[in-house]
Amino acid sequence: MSNPTKDKVELESGNLTDFPKIYCPFIRQTFKVNRDDWKKFGSRLQLRSPEAYLVVDRVNPGYEWVFEDPETFAVEKLDGSNVKVLTEGGRLIKLQNRKNVIDPLQIIKGKTFLIEGVLMSASKGLIKPDGEQAGELIGPKLQGNPYKLDIHEWYPFDTAIDRLRYRSFEEHERTFDNWSDWFKDWLFSRYYTKRASKLGLTDKVMAEGVVFYNLKRKAEGKTWRAKLRRDMFDWYISDKIEIYNYDKKGRDEIEEQEKFD
Repeated sequence: MSNPTKDKVELESGNLTDFPKIYCPFIRQTFKVNRDDWKKFGSRLQLRSPEAYLVVDRVNPGYEWVFEDPETFAVEKLDGSNVKVLTEGGRLIKLQNRKNVIDPLQIIKGKTFLIEGVLMSASKGLIKPDGEQAGELIGPKLQGNPYKLDIHEWYPFDTAIDRLRYRSFEEHERTFDNWSDWFKDWLFSRYYTKRASKLGLTDKVMAEGVVFYNLKRKAEGKTWRAKLRRDMFDWYISDKIEIYNYDKKGRDEIEEQEKFD
């Protein structure tokens, strides 16, 4: 959880605040997988070693609000790269990709696609004239370009809350099995669906996952975000890679959740 006092000091000094780690509302546990299967498909499924970090049907302590609080809602988690911007008087002062500060004037051998994404968003009126904003950079050079973009775009998280919310989330019981079914077959990208509609396209793209928000808890200074991705479920890899001893009930041994991305 971010420190409000530290954040205020950093902003006043012109520094960007850190990206706070967002945790999963379910407990994640490590499961060994078949090494031969991993050698064939691990890279494609983004498994760095022959093991998978999967969710089980146990609530991560402190995240009961995701399941119980009616103020909680779900927003599409875009599949790109975290980027923060700092503006003053409509001028771009600083740019940060995860923990790396980017010089916005470095156009030779620099990451110009980051600037392209920010400028594209500015042209759409998505960037505030003053202050810090965080968002997701998406486009051709990122994550295989699932949204089939021709140029990069930086999408503020505040805009995602407004435009990429899953309204059907409130209509169903918040259980492991319900969310597993939803994520497997029905979690279509809200961003791409809107884009496809404007272009007259009818195909579908699966979302990477969702971020759960609770703005009431944010105002109270409590943990107010959680994330859940499709690749955290066993079915995401089990059709190609054998998982050893997976049971959705999980083990009594609780691993440190900090180590999971």
